Amino acid sequence: MIFIYSFSFSATPSEEKAYIGSFNTLRLGKNQKDYEHLARSIEAFDIVGLVEVMNKSGLYKLLSEVQKISNSKWGYEISPYPVGTDEYKEYYAFLYKKDKVKFIKSEGFYPDEKDEFIREPYGATFKINNFDFTFVLIHSIYGKKVSQRQYEASKIIDVYNYFQNLDPNESDILIGGDFNLPANDSSFENLLSHKDEIIYSLDPSIKTTIGTKGFANSYDNIFLSKKYTQEFKGNSGALDITRNDFIKTRKEVSDHLPIFIVVDTDFDDD
Repeated sequence: MIFIYSFSFSATPSEEKAYIGSFNTLRLGKNQKDYEHLARSIEAFDIVGLVEVMNKSGLYKLLSEVQKISNSKWGYEISPYPVGTDEYKEYYAFLYKKDKVKFIKSEGFYPDEKDEFIREPYGATFKINNFDFTFVLIHSIYGKKVSQRQYEASKIIDVYNYFQNLDPNESDILIGGDFNLPANDSSFENLLSHKDEIIYSLDPSIKTTIGTKGFANSYDNIFLSKKYTQEFKGNSGALDITRNDFIKTRKEVSDHLPIFIVVDTDFDDD
């Protein structure tokens, strides 16, 4: 089941299910923002990975705002430094409900020794009930040519393998973010043919970017292993935060929709 939910979407509180999100926040901390709207865009999630976090103050402001409207206390994890080019760098970050999600540890950046990614992916490990997982965030290059995006996409298999091999006891790797390509692009073929049965959770027919007149591109997704992450039963979606005003949302919130998957956290695959 795959959905685009309206802004009024709210996750039904459940100890057995968790809503795991990913969101490109569009220059958080630099652009002028409607932080209440932004906070309401993520409040239903138990944990959300954020890309395009430009500075820590923007993250702290969003954290403060989401705490105001939520019944939960929220925690955060942010990469130790921003990555990118000399002209443009951004942090990766996670916000999560502390009464449901336990932060285990930072797994650090992918060691991009060949400089294949414009922004090295970053991962951290969390636990929700019986479900422990490493959440890796990527904000892929946009660049001047599609071939640049496709090259990065072809290398994500190495990112998966790196984080998968960090801990032999941790098999659940989620790779989320803004890939600047639909997940069924041929450049993901080697990732999707991995022996761990990697799949994309959102169908590429779902548009996740916001144009001036409607939804535009299927750039946001979460990849996971069907072999290992059996807690995922196929429920996923994108949250329509536009309130039918695409231009205002792009200006004051983001030009992307938050996306999410649902996992059964009491699932025991032993």
